[in-house]
Order: sequence, then C-alpha cells, then structure tokens
Amino acid sequence: MKISTLIIVLPLTATALLAEDVQSTSDAGRWSKEKMQSHRPAMITPPGISTHEQAGKAPSDAVVFFDGTDLSKWKGGKKKDGKTLTWLVKDGYMEVVRGTGQIETLDQIEGDCQWHIEWCTPAEVKGNSQGRGNSGVFIGGYPEVQVLDSFQNDTYPDGQASSLYKASVPLVNASRGPGKWQTYDVICIREKKGADGKLIQPGSITVLHNGVVTQFAVQAGGKNKAGGLRLQDHGNPVRFRNIWARKLNVPAVAAPKK
Repeated sequence: MKISTLIIVLPLTATALLAEDVQSTSDAGRWSKEKMQSHRPAMITPPGISTHEQAGKAPSDAVVFFDGTDLSKWKGGKKKDGKTLTWLVKDGYMEVVRGTGQIETLDQIEGDCQWHIEWCTPAEVKGNSQGRGNSGVFIGGYPEVQVLDSFQNDTYPDGQASSLYKASVPLVNASRGPGKWQTYDVICIREKKGADGKLIQPGSITVLHNGVVTQFAVQAGGKNKAGGLRLQDHGNPVRFRNIWARKLNVPAVAAPKK
C-alpha cells in the first residue's frame, strides 16, 4: 500500500510543478516573446571574491583601471630633475608615495556608473584622527569619499572612513582594522533633465563600505555627465588595488510633484 501511494503522488507533484513553471514563464501573457527578449538583462560574469592575499577578478562588463600590474591607465605625480615621481606599484597593489601628489584615471566613465575600489591603511598604526591612514577617493563631480583608518580612531563624524568629506556622515562605521583590505562600491547617479531642460532627477551618490550601505542616495554632485577617478596623496602610505568601473543603465525616476 505504501509503494502504490508513492506511485500515485509523485506524478501529480511533477505535473503541478510543470504547470507552475509554464504559468511563471508566460505570466498570463504579460510578456510576449519579443518583449521578453528585448528586456532580458544581459548575462555577465560576476566579480570574484577578494581575500586579504589576493584581489578577485573584475566582472566581465567592467572597465578595469588597475589590475595590480602598472599605472598605464593613470596620470599625475610630480616631476623632478626630468623624472616623474609617482606611486609605488608592488605585489598587486599601488601605494601612496608621500610628496608625489594625486593620481587620476586617464579615461572617464560617462553616465551612471558603479566604481569598485579596494584599499588598505598601514598595519603599523601611527598618528590619530585625520593623521592616520588618510587618503581620499574623488569621482568626477561628487564629494570626496574619505579614506581613513577609522578602526578605534576617533575623528569628526563627517571626516571618518566612507564619509562624504565634510558633507555627509556615514550611517555606520564598517571599518576593518589597520592593515586589512577594505572595499568601496560607489554608485553614481547623474543628474537627468527632460527635453524641456527641466530637472527630472537630481544626481546622487551611494556608498557601500565592506558590503555595508554607509551612504544612501545622497543628493550631492552628479551634474557632470561623465567623470574619472582621482586618488589623494595625504602623506600616508595607503594602498589601493582592484579598481574598476561599470556603466549602469538606470532609468530616470521623476521627482514627486509638490
């Protein structure tokens, strides 16, 4: 009796699952074959997972600006005695060399975009407040995203790691300890206007620090249609690696009417 019951139940279950799958695919005719094809999201290879020892691979649709080998996609540094002094590249990372000045990408990313930056403050703790592992990330037309060793290091709230420097305090402090690799994922939404020139959507910036949202859709900057990335020399030997950007096709969301 138990065996025959199983024989009856299993086909019914399989039939029910098949019916559910057909219904979910067609969804009562909401999606035609043509519309499904034109609206289907592009398939990409997601980024690899970074470890302390090694950076993960960039996603397949990213523009890679630093893969740990050289600074061929960057400009900046100071000239002295006919030579350009710039940052150190070693073991898959670049490191700020005090007095060489800021560096920035040769190319810009047009429109809405996602920037990924990995950074590490010195393992040997020196100084405090703003004098400890200080650098900064500047994306064209947006406030500086502060880089700082903010692990058990008190400073003014809008100057700590992942703050929009002197503009917006982070929602939380998601800092790892000194000498630990950390990540920023910065979502930049550009200002959008209609055909009549009126503002449809203001520019905004969202920051994820180590995978945690610390700034969400802060309306600051975004008037520029494109922008590159600039890294700050603040005198501390901060390291950077695995820097890439992705273009985003984010539809405009009209501001609510007053």
